[in-house]
Amino acid sequence: MNRINQKLEEDKKILSIYFTAGYPKLNDTVKIIQDLEKNGVDLIEIGLPFSDPLADGPTIQKSSTAALKNGMHTELLFEQLKDIRKTVSIPLIIMGYFNPIFQYGVEAFCKRCQEIGIDGLILPDLPLDVYLKDYEAIFVKYGLVNVFLITPQTSDKRIKQIDNASNGFIYMVSSASTTGATTGFGEEQKTYFGRIAALNLNTPQIVGFGINNAETFDQATQTTAGAIIGSAFIKHITQFGIDTISDFIKTIR
Repeated sequence: MNRINQKLEEDKKILSIYFTAGYPKLNDTVKIIQDLEKNGVDLIEIGLPFSDPLADGPTIQKSSTAALKNGMHTELLFEQLKDIRKTVSIPLIIMGYFNPIFQYGVEAFCKRCQEIGIDGLILPDLPLDVYLKDYEAIFVKYGLVNVFLITPQTSDKRIKQIDNASNGFIYMVSSASTTGATTGFGEEQKTYFGRIAALNLNTPQIVGFGINNAETFDQATQTTAGAIIGSAFIKHITQFGIDTISDFIKTIR
């Protein structure tokens, strides 16, 4: 069983942390992953920096630009992660955009992920229909979960299609804005959370966008399997450095 599915079976709310590979410094990637696991994080999303990250807000965009300037690229990330399973056991997901993966070669990329111990991919710009037609078989061959995103604007019909195609969790975007653009959850988000809960989907949902403290984590996980924190974590390590990861996690739970 994929490590993501194993984690989702545990009786707890998932705390997932996103960070950008190669940021703040090029060789920080492995230490950040190790420290996050040591401090009780359940799942990690490793951002593969891209020059045009359309779904990301200013904080993640800046970290992505800095990581690229630092020299991060796909092959280097794989090299950094080649021994990660000697020290880390929690699920690891690479989150990025489809173009770099297409340029690398989709099957070659997925094969490397399997060899290293990556459990899944989040590719916001890979449409469901294209994935099912051209790439699902490759993902299945290499044991990778493909995580789809839904937003408040996604129709019930589309959400059910995504539910049927999913084999891990659904990334439930809390708002239609870019990452890091909200400071809490209002009635619109709460109504959305209730709407998704009422659909009784087969696939667990994990909420992303707008989670930055214990209060928003608790709000986001009342009707879902967990929550994802990205921008707030990147802001923290930008300001205080990667040796203070434990301080950040303590503010969440």
